[in-house]
Amino acid sequence: MGKRIFSTVLLWSILGTVLWFFRTSGALVLITVISVLTLREFYRLMEAAGYDPFEKVGMTFGGLITLAPWLRGQFGLPVDSLLPLATVVFAVRLLGERKPENRVESLASTVVGLVYVSLMMSYLVAIITPLPGDTVTPDGRLLLGLWLVATAKFCDVGALLTGLAIGKNKMSPQISPKKTWEGAAGGVLTSMAVGATIAWFARGVFPPHVTPLAAALMAAPIAVLGIIADLVESVVKRRANMKDSGATIPGIGGMFDLSDSLLLTAPIAYFFFQLP
Repeated sequence: MGKRIFSTVLLWSILGTVLWFFRTSGALVLITVISVLTLREFYRLMEAAGYDPFEKVGMTFGGLITLAPWLRGQFGLPVDSLLPLATVVFAVRLLGERKPENRVESLASTVVGLVYVSLMMSYLVAIITPLPGDTVTPDGRLLLGLWLVATAKFCDVGALLTGLAIGKNKMSPQISPKKTWEGAAGGVLTSMAVGATIAWFARGVFPPHVTPLAAALMAAPIAVLGIIADLVESVVKRRANMKDSGATIPGIGGMFDLSDSLLLTAPIAYFFFQLP
């Protein structure tokens, strides 16, 4: 627990420092690094499960797909074709570079990684990327991104503390034995409180419809999806017969263990914020 607390404080300190000093550019670099490292761990899990994804080229495409909203907004690049192009590249390569018994798995695991990690994380990039004629300031967009990260990650904190205190009824014992329904409820309530608090402090720069009350209501499905995303990651790790996706962060695990709750929540938050 001590290592987890230390890592959590350190990570939030790094995030705050990057946003304060480097604003949007720093956030874009941070999101892209997290996305690529998460994809790398996803591919390593696939390898452990007996698949053979195209890791290096997949990570290259993954970084570009994650940055696609920024590349489109800043340079007008045709980034919508990146995922289909990657699929074509991998389909051609697998015929000569993979054995017949795992060609389907190689293609599927590589493309699924790009969709589940890179494409999903691109919505977080879309949230923080300023666009011409924006009704939300660049700092307002950064705070919206911070709102998403805080509501998703503090659900983990609330669920952990509530589960330790009063957790009795197992949520999904076959997938994640330590999770309880009481912990999940505590996590959702924590996210709602955090979401409302951030919206109150940022009420001058958030979109008009993201009031503290609306932010609390938005945080509830964000928290639920964060819990589901954590369970999905547990399914992947069990398939690979691994406890953690890596050992990058003491007390937490790998980058996938850190970012899992953002993957399903970023597209929903983008929809809630009604950004162009």
